[in-house]
Amino acid sequence: MITIKKYAAIDIGSNAMRLLVSNIVEQEGKEPQFNKSSLVRVPIRLGQDAFTVGEITDENIERMVDAMKAYKLLMKVHKVEKYMACATSAMREAFNGKEVADIIEQESGIKIDIIDGKKEAAIIASTDLHHLVKTDQTYLYVDVGGGSTEFSLFSNGKIVASKSFKNGTVRLLNNMVNEVVWIEIEKWIKTVTAPYETITLIGSGGNINKLFKMSGKQQEKPLSYFYVNSQYQFLNGLTYEQRIAELGLNPDRADVIIYAARIYLNAMKWSGARNIYVPKIGLSDGIVKAMYYDKI
Repeated sequence: MITIKKYAAIDIGSNAMRLLVSNIVEQEGKEPQFNKSSLVRVPIRLGQDAFTVGEITDENIERMVDAMKAYKLLMKVHKVEKYMACATSAMREAFNGKEVADIIEQESGIKIDIIDGKKEAAIIASTDLHHLVKTDQTYLYVDVGGGSTEFSLFSNGKIVASKSFKNGTVRLLNNMVNEVVWIEIEKWIKTVTAPYETITLIGSGGNINKLFKMSGKQQEKPLSYFYVNSQYQFLNGLTYEQRIAELGLNPDRADVIIYAARIYLNAMKWSGARNIYVPKIGLSDGIVKAMYYDKI
C-alpha cells in the first residue's frame, strides 16, 4: 500500500523567495521518499533593503504580498495539505520585519515564521544527508545564503557543532562584512575541525548548485578545491554582463556567485577539505522533513 502526502515549504531568503512542493511517498516497511514536485523561485532581494537601509521597502512589501498570493494559489492547485513559511536573516534584521510578516498574513493568509540562525542551521542539518554522510567520516556542512552562512560539523553521523555567521553573498556584495567576521569564521572552523584528520565539505545553496551544474558532473561526485578555485578565477575575470550573456546566469545570481565561491573556498582551505559534495538540498527541503517528522 502506497500513500502520497503533499507538503510545501516557503523559504524567504535574503536573495530570493522559494516555494517547494514535495510529494512524500509512504510505503509500509520502507523509509518515506521525498520527491520534488515543483520549485518556484522569485528574485526579490530583501537583503538589499534589510542590510543597507535597515527596513524592507514598500515596493518589496508589495512584491512579497503578490508572490505569497501566487504561492497560496499554487499550493491550492497542488492540493498541499501542510505547509510552513520561514524567513531568515533579511527579515530577522529589518526593523519592520515583524510588521511585514503581519501584512503578508493579512493579505495572503500565509503565516511567516522568522527564524534565528541557530534554528536555520538545525533545519538545514535535518535534511536527508544519511545517504551522503558515512558514519566513519567527518563532514563540514556549509549553507551559504544571502545574509548568513550556516556551518555544521558532522562526525560519526551526528552533529558535533553548529554555528551561523553574518556573512552572506548579499552582504558581501554591499561590502558589509567586516574582516573580523572572516577571522571569527576561520577560528571557529579550525577549532572544531582540529580533532579530525580528514574533513570533507558538503555545500548547499543556489550558488554552489549552479557551480556544480556548470561542472557537468554526476550528482554523487564531488567538486575538487582546484575546480572551485579555477571557476572562481574564471567568473571573476568576466564582467557582470558577460556572466549573464555568455553563461546564461540569472541577473540576481550573476553578481553574487563569486562571493559564494569565496566562502566555500575559505571553508575548504580552513578545514583542509579537498572535496565538496553538492546534494540538491536546502532550507526548503529541511522544512518539509522537519514538518513530516514533527521537529518543527
